[in-house]
Amino acid sequence: MKKKVIALLLTAVMGSSLLAGCGSGSGTAASSTADSTSGAAAVSSDAGAGASAGASTGSSTVAAGSKGVINLWAFTDEVPKMVDKFIEAHPDFGYTVNPTIIATTDGAYQPALDAALQAGGDQQPDIYCAEAAFILKYSKGDMQDYAMPYKDLGIDVDKETKAAQIAQYTMDIGSNTSGDIDALGYQATGGAFIYRRSIAKDVFGTDDPKEISKIIGGGSGSWDKFWDAAKTLQAKGDAIVSGDGDVWHAVENSSDSAWLNDAGQLQIDPKREAFLDISKNLTDNGWSNVTQDWQDAWFADMKGEGQKPVFGFFGPAWLINYTLAPNCGGKKPGEGTYGDWAICDSPVGFFWGGTWLLANKNMNSDKVAAVKQIIDWITLDCTKDGLQYKWANGTLNGEGGTKDAVASGTVMAMSDGTTDFLGGQNMFDYFIPANNYATGKNMTQFDESINTAWRDQVRSYAAGEKSRDAAIKDFKQTVSDNLGIEAAK
Repeated sequence: MKKKVIALLLTAVMGSSLLAGCGSGSGTAASSTADSTSGAAAVSSDAGAGASAGASTGSSTVAAGSKGVINLWAFTDEVPKMVDKFIEAHPDFGYTVNPTIIATTDGAYQPALDAALQAGGDQQPDIYCAEAAFILKYSKGDMQDYAMPYKDLGIDVDKETKAAQIAQYTMDIGSNTSGDIDALGYQATGGAFIYRRSIAKDVFGTDDPKEISKIIGGGSGSWDKFWDAAKTLQAKGDAIVSGDGDVWHAVENSSDSAWLNDAGQLQIDPKREAFLDISKNLTDNGWSNVTQDWQDAWFADMKGEGQKPVFGFFGPAWLINYTLAPNCGGKKPGEGTYGDWAICDSPVGFFWGGTWLLANKNMNSDKVAAVKQIIDWITLDCTKDGLQYKWANGTLNGEGGTKDAVASGTVMAMSDGTTDFLGGQNMFDYFIPANNYATGKNMTQFDESINTAWRDQVRSYAAGEKSRDAAIKDFKQTVSDNLGIEAAK
């Protein structure tokens, strides 16, 4: 990306905004990745270089258009590259798209984006991206007033979401407080249980996804059979998961209530509170290798080089494509654990991660139709010419690319989701229902920070460093100190 003077200006803006925005902190880089990354959102070398200077900006790689400039803000180069493909496929589009990429590292993206939206003018974002960790802030939280509802872009939302079979959880998350959709994504991040075939055969006598699903209580809404399976695996010297983080996202996103009640006070859903016992049982009973997600020991378990063989991980398609596959120790069947994986139903429905696209309602009116074209092509087009079909089939950059679960169930149903990494299994057979099984009604705009505080206290309790009551008390105090949110009485 070519650097422009604005990169230096943004560095200064971010510095002042970060100081001003400390009260609503977004956690450390490590916790942000662990709790919210969408996998495919790993920053490229180009984007990373720009982010280290504050921002990476520059014109689209496609020839400049004569109609004007559309400003696109993102935290990786993923969406800007999609837009490049859109312009290549639509030579009469006529606009230049100018991307600004700021990594989420150290919470840099949000304050810079907020400042740019608030400043307005020719350099304001026309299209901007938000990930699961902070999407609610922009779709229905403090910054929702900048988002233009999709219907105001000229999109027939009801008709197109129905035709594309967009998962309800993504629409719930992307709706504003009036119920209008102002953000949608291109990925689907409903979760499944991703397990080792060889361990399944050794311990349970089968690696058939339907049978393994029954064994772990897939789709039951209960963890009982999963913990029974953990005991069986432990007796054979295997761990059911690598660490408590592998269960957390399933617990978090299947809870009945959010971290805040209607009065804006902190509350702990019983399912989330039960995570204290889940984590301690995993530790005390030897059901895990007590690793922390996104750390070296966690990656080692993916290639079968950990303390004990690990049966599986909970996650969406991006965890398979961008985390398990690169860390499995091989690139084809027979190397490392490559090809020794399969997926089945999770005991509970959940999602993990994702990226949503928003349009700025303050953009110049002459850009609205063009912005509509881009957003519609990325988030709702369910034809073979749309982004999602190419994304699902791994053909966006030519044949043989990475296949991924997408927001449109219609697209996945007409796509080929078979992969060698999963032993030839069609992952869409499980990710289509997984997306419909997930809920997006238990989130707040403060989840990233609150989740980090909760998981820190859970780890301390599981390690025997403090009592259960002390962990809960310290959690509430941390949230109060950092966010000014008091616990409900």
